[in-house]
Amino acid sequence: MSAVTTPRSRSAESPAPARPRLRLDWRLRFGALSLIWGFSFLLIKVGTDGYAPFQVTLGRLVFGTAVLGAAMAVKRERLPRGARLWGHMAVSAFFLNALPFSLFAYSELTIPSTLAGICNATSPLWGMALSLVALSEDRPTRVRVAGLGLGFLGVLTVLGAWQGFHGLDATGTAMALLASLSYPVGWIYVRRTLAGTGNSHLSMTGAQLLLATVQLAVVTPLFTSFPAHFSLVPLLAIAALGAFGTGLAVLIQYGLVAEVGPTTAQMVTYFIPVIATAAGVAILGESLRWSTPAGAVVVLAGAALTQLRPGKDA
Repeated sequence: MSAVTTPRSRSAESPAPARPRLRLDWRLRFGALSLIWGFSFLLIKVGTDGYAPFQVTLGRLVFGTAVLGAAMAVKRERLPRGARLWGHMAVSAFFLNALPFSLFAYSELTIPSTLAGICNATSPLWGMALSLVALSEDRPTRVRVAGLGLGFLGVLTVLGAWQGFHGLDATGTAMALLASLSYPVGWIYVRRTLAGTGNSHLSMTGAQLLLATVQLAVVTPLFTSFPAHFSLVPLLAIAALGAFGTGLAVLIQYGLVAEVGPTTAQMVTYFIPVIATAAGVAILGESLRWSTPAGAVVVLAGAALTQLRPGKDA
């Protein structure tokens, strides 16, 4: 049969129905994202058993950038253009990727992955505190301020403040908390400088990860020496951390945001410390004091309250 159709026959034909795209139910993808990010802290711990923290972070970014680069090639998307835009993205890459990834890797040299995962859950609390100062449109409510106070009370419980923080490495814990603070700093910067650029989320994130990779590629040789040998299990952990915990996770997250909205997608934050704690205890054999899960529940309750919006949830 000829593939050529005359104008008359084309108009007489009804358009072929679009083939439905096969897509997993959003709840399954939500669960997968929770597992991927929850296990990321275990993978960081395993990675640092064989490689320096900066090397773990660089490897993570290389594999994550490769996944997003492949996704961009499939969708035929190009990197954004404009020197000013790339300058802003370099700052966001530092605060959203290079800095927090490196801080978490360094923190897990001295603290358990369970504690690092719980510290990560404080990001909404830091975001709430910072937005009150940096974003004039975010007005405080009594419920959200109460959530902020409750959340930080939970942090003190996790750290065992009444015992003088006995048994915790102060430097490692501070690094994990600073890593969690870095995320809202980066998102506020993005909101103020990169909103409405007209570029897709995929191309922006691909460029951001590429810039973070360049930043780590410059820094890593200055502070680490080339590995004398390549440990296989830590290397596989780094590859999984980058390909799944960074690249694939971002793709799943954007799909969820597009389908169910940012509020529902953001709820994955509350499952990450639960999975990180379970993985650290069950697989790595990390010890767990009663104050850690108890404080984590308080942290998550406070974080949830800080996300309530007037007229909607409050």
